Amino acid sequence: MSDTAQYLLLLVISVGLTFLVARLLVRAGEPFLQEVFQDEKVSRSVNMLLSVLFILVTLGVLAIISVIDIDTGDALQTLVVKLGIVFVILGVAYGISLLVLIRVRERRRADQISEQVSERLADRGVPPAGGGMTIKTAPPIPPMTPPAPANPAPTVTPTAAFRPG
Repeated sequence: MSDTAQYLLLLVISVGLTFLVARLLVRAGEPFLQEVFQDEKVSRSVNMLLSVLFILVTLGVLAIISVIDIDTGDALQTLVVKLGIVFVILGVAYGISLLVLIRVRERRRADQISEQVSERLADRGVPPAGGGMTIKTAPPIPPMTPPAPANPAPTVTPTAAFRPG
């Protein structure tokens, strides 16, 4: 197999796998994003944006790696090694993407729980933490003045007996 044929085969397989994994990411990310945004149009839009980002970053890294010369002595083994690198890159990119989706969902859940607790406390007549004070309603903090020294240094004034001359 010539170097050009091997290079083209690697690119075709890499691009195909990238789009396949991106499609899987879209399917796996959709429930997460629908839970977070609670709006189908917004979740689909964000999902497509994340998918495009995944594809562009992955293809960029794969393009850079595809020109690295790995010589194992056998064309087939070299192709297998490069495909192995492609799989590792796709796996890492997929994992990072899922971790981002999970983190977004967890942050949204924490916000929802906080809102529910605040509503329940308000229903019971309990003021919010800080006495209902927010950054916008809090009084301004006065500027800091440096503290006075604990023991001021004594001042020495010359007396007539110690004057020169």
